[in-house]
Amino acid sequence: AHVILEQAPEVASEAAPVVEAPGGVVPLVVSGRGGAGLRGQARRLLEYVQAHPHLSVGELGAGLAAGRAALSDRAVVVAGDRVEGLAGLAAVAEGGGAGRADVRGRVVFVFPGQGAQWVGMGAELLESCGVFAEALGECAGVLDALTGWSLVDVVRGVGGGVLLDRVDVVQPVSFAVMVSLARVWRSFGVVPAAVVGHSQGEIAAACVAGGLSLEDAARVVVLRSRAIGAGLSGRGGMVSLGVGV
Repeated sequence: AHVILEQAPEVASEAAPVVEAPGGVVPLVVSGRGGAGLRGQARRLLEYVQAHPHLSVGELGAGLAAGRAALSDRAVVVAGDRVEGLAGLAAVAEGGGAGRADVRGRVVFVFPGQGAQWVGMGAELLESCGVFAEALGECAGVLDALTGWSLVDVVRGVGGGVLLDRVDVVQPVSFAVMVSLARVWRSFGVVPAAVVGHSQGEIAAACVAGGLSLEDAARVVVLRSRAIGAGLSGRGGMVSLGVGV
């Protein structure tokens, strides 16, 4: 009897390309032990990127986030393309943009007030993240009866619906998105040691902390937004000063 062995034919396999969204930016996280270690890491990374001209900032950012240890001295380069990434890494290699992280610190969730919203916020996450969709659905189950419009339709931007430029719409929607995002973070094991919020964010923080039930928090945010829209909005002013600390 005879046995003939031969190598199996090679199967061509290509990794799925990383698509960079037009106008988007990617964080390039660099860390090291001590300032010299951080500068050395940035310098080596800069040389690596220069030697690999086909490496995109999306691929680089994903690799740094998933494959590198988070050491105490860190810098983050926010880049929309290779040119910005190279310039930022060069700056870090020269000692710029560095900070020291307390790696033993605890997590705090900070919930903003009105003004952090944009049209379409949460729409993609609603379709791609089951945890977010479930949490937003729970918020909708409470808010829809109080507002008379569909939370999910507003988030999805369904035509003919109410718009985010109304204060009595944007505040309940923002509240629901913040509460749902907190659920997503927790599903990944990121549990806050404390929560803090500003304006409507205070209501979301109280809800996430368990100080208010979802039903009570939803009622507060809806009634508050109506009061602001009916009689308080437009009677005051606000100024922001950019000053050093």
